[in-house]
Amino acid sequence: MSNSSSITQFLLLLAFADTRELQLLHFCLFLGIYLAALLGNGLIITAIACDHHLHSPMYFFLLNLSFIDLGSISTTLPKAMANSLWHTRAISYSGCAAQVFLFLFLSAAEFSLLTIMAYDRYIAICKPLHYGTLLGSRACVHMAAAAWGSGLLNAVLHTANTFSLPLCQGNALDQFFCEIPQILKLSCSDAYLRVVGLLVVSACFSFGCFVFIVLSYVQILRAVLRIPSEQGRHKAFSTCLPHVAVVSLFLSTIMFSYLKPPSISSPSLDLVVAILYSVVPPAVNPLIYSMRNQELKDAIKKWFSRTLFNS
Repeated sequence: MSNSSSITQFLLLLAFADTRELQLLHFCLFLGIYLAALLGNGLIITAIACDHHLHSPMYFFLLNLSFIDLGSISTTLPKAMANSLWHTRAISYSGCAAQVFLFLFLSAAEFSLLTIMAYDRYIAICKPLHYGTLLGSRACVHMAAAAWGSGLLNAVLHTANTFSLPLCQGNALDQFFCEIPQILKLSCSDAYLRVVGLLVVSACFSFGCFVFIVLSYVQILRAVLRIPSEQGRHKAFSTCLPHVAVVSLFLSTIMFSYLKPPSISSPSLDLVVAILYSVVPPAVNPLIYSMRNQELKDAIKKWFSRTLFNS
């Protein structure tokens, strides 16, 4: 193959299992995870949309996060499940490009949104008197649009640069879904330095978001420790813990995947880590946010009661 235009399909070299029985077992397992993610994020979206008590900046951003999580897990998992079910590892060239674009788009949008949610918690706890002014409905819409827009720009640049490279090192990817590091291994052109440069720019942007989140929570912690009542401190911590848990899960899995030493890298480990950062967060985030949020749980119960009563 001399160039990328001659490639009609990629082979996802790392299947979940080699034997037919294990492939079907993995299909059932990931189907359960996928349905749980759809149910959890769908309930959060429905509860926030239907309950006017949840029409606040914090829940507006959570609504956006649930949409992103739904899209993220739907980008990678259904194709992998279909490959396990039909005993194949093929994905079309255009399908691979679409998967890379959507995954980059939603991942960057999620990190930007998590940064905005840290700012929301900072304003709510450190500057509560200015909360309504700084986070009005128009400001919230603009910030959410900025998160989605930054994800779109990131995805367009990376996808266009990556799939403009000639690929002549075969057509087998060492991953269960298409991602840029695996595609770059197939490149035979010096132009991949351009893509690496973009990755460095994205890494700098991500590092800036990470620093902003850390500084926000340093200020939040200082403000909470100055609250005189123990009940007030507990309430403030309760509103922040879900976000901290989601950010920690999102960052720890991605950082381990891309910063782990090459000496401990192996196809099996790379597969497990990829599942951790692409499948686990979208499925677990609804549980994290609803477990300690009584308002959200009450809204979900109210929606269930109303639906059953109407039926």
